[in-house]
Amino acid sequence: LKEIGNLASWTVSSCKPGCGVEALRDEDTGLFWQSDGPQPHHLNIHFSRLVSIISIRIFLDFEADESYTPTRITLLAGTGYHDLIPFSALEFAQPKGWIDVPLDHVGGGEDGKTLRAFLVQVRVVENHQNGKDTHVRGLKV
Repeated sequence: LKEIGNLASWTVSSCKPGCGVEALRDEDTGLFWQSDGPQPHHLNIHFSRLVSIISIRIFLDFEADESYTPTRITLLAGTGYHDLIPFSALEFAQPKGWIDVPLDHVGGGEDGKTLRAFLVQVRVVENHQNGKDTHVRGLKV
């Protein structure tokens, strides 16, 4: 698989200084995006052309992050912000490591498991222990 995240423009709803997109995109999972504002938190992955996505992976670490760890994440996709459609809703207990986002039933490709979009939004809906801000340690497309 080829990582295509470098072809996109990444933005986040908010971040603490030094804990923005650069930290999230870094290969070192010791670094992380930390939000700094009201929920829901979100990050946008905006491609300049229509892309075919066959895998999305998120790195979370409950042991290190505790109440900053997401418990519910919704992923949406579309051509722009005006037509985002949810395609996956994830719930976690105590996640640690890389989590594959299921792309079953997204409809693209011969097997129906290829997401075709200009924009993917990852929306953190809820954290452990009702934590306010969130940590996401990695995201690959």
